[in-house]
Amino acid sequence: MKVEQIYTGCLAHAAYYIESNGEAAIFDPLREVQPYINRAAKDGATIKYVFETHFHADFVSGHLDLREKTGAQIVFGPTANPGYEAIVAEDGQVFSVGNSKVKVLHTPGHTMESTTYLLIDENGKEHGIITGDTLFIGDVGRPDLARHVVFELTQEKLARHLYHSLRDKIMPLPDDLIVYPNHGAGSACGKKMSKETTDTLGNQKKTNYALRPDMTEDEFVHEVLNGLTTPPGYFPKNVVMNVKGYESLDAVLKRAKHPLSPVEFEVTANVTGALVLDVRNPEEFAKGFVPNSINIGLNGSFAMWVGEMVKDINQKILLITEPGTEEEAMIRLSRVGYDHTIGFLKGGFEAWKAEGKPVDTVNRISAAEFETYYNKNVPVFDVRKASEYDSEHVINVENVPLNAIYENLALFPKNKEFILHCAGGYRSMIAASILKQLGYDNFADVVGGFAEIAKTTVPKTAYVCPSTLL
Repeated sequence: MKVEQIYTGCLAHAAYYIESNGEAAIFDPLREVQPYINRAAKDGATIKYVFETHFHADFVSGHLDLREKTGAQIVFGPTANPGYEAIVAEDGQVFSVGNSKVKVLHTPGHTMESTTYLLIDENGKEHGIITGDTLFIGDVGRPDLARHVVFELTQEKLARHLYHSLRDKIMPLPDDLIVYPNHGAGSACGKKMSKETTDTLGNQKKTNYALRPDMTEDEFVHEVLNGLTTPPGYFPKNVVMNVKGYESLDAVLKRAKHPLSPVEFEVTANVTGALVLDVRNPEEFAKGFVPNSINIGLNGSFAMWVGEMVKDINQKILLITEPGTEEEAMIRLSRVGYDHTIGFLKGGFEAWKAEGKPVDTVNRISAAEFETYYNKNVPVFDVRKASEYDSEHVINVENVPLNAIYENLALFPKNKEFILHCAGGYRSMIAASILKQLGYDNFADVVGGFAEIAKTTVPKTAYVCPSTLL
C-alpha cells in the first residue's frame, strides 16, 4: 500500500493519496482536483473512492468535482447527511482499495459526523490512521465550530463526544500506527498544532496534552475549550457548501478568466461594485496601487485572510495580480468558497500605470525611523493577534488585531499621524490598504514589522505568567 501526504502550506492542509494494485483513494481533497487525477495516472491507478473525514469548515473540498471527473464514489462517516449522492458508511465498515483496506472509525467531537479511517495494508497489518480534525499532531480538533451551523450542538457537548472518541476509538489502537491529520501548524482548526505533519500514535499518547491518560472528562473539556479564539467568519459558509454542494471549479474559472483593459477594469469596478483585490506582495503594493483596492498578498496566508477580511462570500471580485498568477489567485479564492471573481486587470498594475490612471501609495518607514516617531509619542497600532501581542510588544502601543479592525476604526485618529506594524509587514499592509480605502492618509507602516522593531532600543515588554511571581 502506497500512502502519500499532499500538503498545501498556505492552508496548512493535508490531503492523502493511497494506492494498491491499481486502485486509489483520495482523502479530504482540495477544490482543484487535477493534481490528484495526475497522481493516480502516474501509477496507472483508478480513483475508486473519495473519503471525507467530515464536512470541512476551513476549505471547500474537491470531492464533487473529483467524482464527476473520475466516477469515484464519495464516502462520509456515520450521521452525515449530504445534499448529493454519497455513501454514508457505518461504524466499522471496511472498504477495499486494491489489496488494502480502509476501516471506518466513527469519532464524533470536532463534528458529529467526524470519522477516522484506519489503513490496513495488503498483509493485514494496521498501518496508520487518517484522523481528519479529530486528532492533530500536538492537538485535537476544536469542538466549537459545528455550533455555528447546528445551534443545539454546544461546544461542551461536542467536547465530551471528542473525549470518548479519543479514548474509546483511537487510544486503544497500536502505538506504531502513523497519525495522518488533516492540518498542521497555522490552521485555525486547532490551537496547539505542531509544525510536524505526521507522528506515531505512541508518541502522541506521550506528548499530546489531550491524550493524557489520567485526564478526567471535565479536565479534558476545560483544557480543550480554554483559549479558543473566534473562528473565521467564512467557516460556517464553507460547511454549508460542503454539505449542500457547489458549482464546478471549471465553471468558476471560466467566469473568472476575463481579462480587462485598464478602462474596462475601471468601468466594471464602478458598475458592479466589485471588490478590487490586489494580490501582489506588500512591498510592491506599497510603491503604487489602484486607489480603493485592498491588498492581501498571495505570498502569505492568502485564503485565510480573504476569509477573515472579506465578509461576504458572494462578493464580486476583480483581481490585480503579477502577470501569470491570475489563475493561481482564482483557485486559491475558490478553495475557501469565494467563487465570484469576474475578471482581472490585463497586464497588471503596470498596465494601469502606463495608461496614466490615478495611483496611490503607502508611506513606509524603517525600524530606526519608527524609534524616532515612537520617542515623539506618535500613536502606534500593533495589528498582530492578541496572543502575539501578549507574548511581547512595544510598551504603550495599542493592540488592534487585523481581523477586528473594522470594529475598532474609532481608535485610529484622522487628525494626527500614527504608525502601523505587525510581525513582518504582511498583515499591516492589509490594514494599511483598508484604512486607505476608508480615507485615512496620515499613517506609516513599519518595514519588517515587529521583527525589525525588536532589534531597536524601543522599550518592550513580555507577558509574565502570574505563577512565576510567587
